[in-house]
Amino acid sequence: MSGRQLRVVVDPTVPDQAADLLRLHRRLLVRVRGGWAPPRRRRRAGRTYTIFQVVMWSSVSVAALALFRAYSYGAFAFLFVGVMLLMLICLLMPERDPEAEKQLDVYECARKYQGRFVLREDLDEAARALMSRAHCAIDTVTESRVNAEGLLDGARNAVMLPAQEWEIARLLSKLSGLRSEHREVMSEGVTPEVLAVSEPLSRVLESSERAVIDRVEALERYAGHVRDAERAYRARSQIEQFTAKLPRYEELLAESGADGQAVPELTELADDAGRLEQALRDSVSSAHEAFRHLES
Repeated sequence: MSGRQLRVVVDPTVPDQAADLLRLHRRLLVRVRGGWAPPRRRRRAGRTYTIFQVVMWSSVSVAALALFRAYSYGAFAFLFVGVMLLMLICLLMPERDPEAEKQLDVYECARKYQGRFVLREDLDEAARALMSRAHCAIDTVTESRVNAEGLLDGARNAVMLPAQEWEIARLLSKLSGLRSEHREVMSEGVTPEVLAVSEPLSRVLESSERAVIDRVEALERYAGHVRDAERAYRARSQIEQFTAKLPRYEELLAESGADGQAVPELTELADDAGRLEQALRDSVSSAHEAFRHLES
């Protein structure tokens, strides 16, 4: 799991569009956390601004032509100077910069939802290992065929798993911060009196970590049952494919005059499929039980 890149974990209550923006720009969020801010540039609305320019220049051209034909050369000259000034202003206006606009969007989103997302950089090494385990378990469930086929409770998974992921990430972030501060104080050297005070605090950190580990292990147990169901589902599918081809195998045996002892072995495929069907039901049932344990 060491090569697994930890994703940005976002509070499930954050709107989807903002959450997606945060998840896609971890490096930029790290810079924002470090105090970086994008330059504040006036935005130009691309399509609206272009339409406005077309309408404006068309109107000016029609008005200039009308004045010229009416021999109103003074008004024509005045309009011509005004047009030149407008052209100069348009040329001096900054062009749209999609990259700068994206950075500004991410910055504003990070400021608005500060404290409602957790980065890899918020976690110490031990916390990253636990978060990686949680991500692995969640991905096992969400990417499984049995989940895609609706054999699990997809609706509850869609709500409960992000909630569990966020709660684990939030607690690990807080735990990492307190652990770092605790180690920093202890590294300065402490007196027996301070040590007596620090020991209960150390136990708080240890018990909190144990509670998070329990959450992660509960996710892993659920993922384990889902893996069992996945294996049974795959095996059942393969046995069903063989069973569908069974008449062709029997036909080949009859035509070739081969050993008839193979026929009973082939017919056992149907019994195997029945046993795998039951194994799949048992695995899915166990997964549902494990899921209920997550909610407690």
